[in-house]
Amino acid sequence: MTVVCVLADPPRPGLVFPDLVDTSPLSEVDVAELYAAALRDVCTAVEGSGGDLLVNYRPDDAIPDEHVPADADAEGEVRDALEPALDAPGEARFEVQVGETFAGRAGNTVTHLLEQEEVASAAVTEPAAAFCSRQEIDEAAMKLRRTPVVLGPSTGGRVYFAGFTDTIDFEGAYTPPALRTLTDRAGDAGHEVDFLNSLPVLETGADLAEALLQVETRRAAGRPVPTHVGDWLDDSGLPVVADGSGGLELAGE
Repeated sequence: MTVVCVLADPPRPGLVFPDLVDTSPLSEVDVAELYAAALRDVCTAVEGSGGDLLVNYRPDDAIPDEHVPADADAEGEVRDALEPALDAPGEARFEVQVGETFAGRAGNTVTHLLEQEEVASAAVTEPAAAFCSRQEIDEAAMKLRRTPVVLGPSTGGRVYFAGFTDTIDFEGAYTPPALRTLTDRAGDAGHEVDFLNSLPVLETGADLAEALLQVETRRAAGRPVPTHVGDWLDDSGLPVVADGSGGLELAGE
């Protein structure tokens, strides 16, 4: 069984999805609400899969001071965000992140799970991967039975999921383009790599425009969409338009 670690920040305005604030018409409060919705979708996907959910939250002493209010409670805020979404929130496993960078935190968690807890496989994802459903997670678990490293690619060389049955050198492993860097690190460690289907992630205004289009078209085709993000997008009323160069953008940017 794969332990799927969701690296999560408390959904505070200004702290989460900072590039989305800078590249879209959304306010910091809007973006924090979207982050909470995405966190719910990713965690419910893991909970509904054959994997074990581990919520790995960033503690207040590892968050920049400007994003730590007087009444800050990082674990409590993450738990509160997930409480209405998980089937058994009281049984979910929560642990503190350890490490100064995303790659460091991911690497510390995977290494601990594989070497100290001796799990069969461990994976890392994050709220930006809202379109990662239980089907992808179960597919990754199947692939990890045959291949030591399984990656979920996204646009721009990013990854939405990384699963391992053995460790790699994680220092700087998510250096852009993360898809190539992680693949190279796996090769350096003598590991074969397999891939999941490509999915969008939520990090920028362009990503959000793509997500809106994905939700619209998937619904029109009768295909599933991330529930909480889909509801948030419905309420947002954000229109998507062509940007004049073959891409998409949010009207009002």
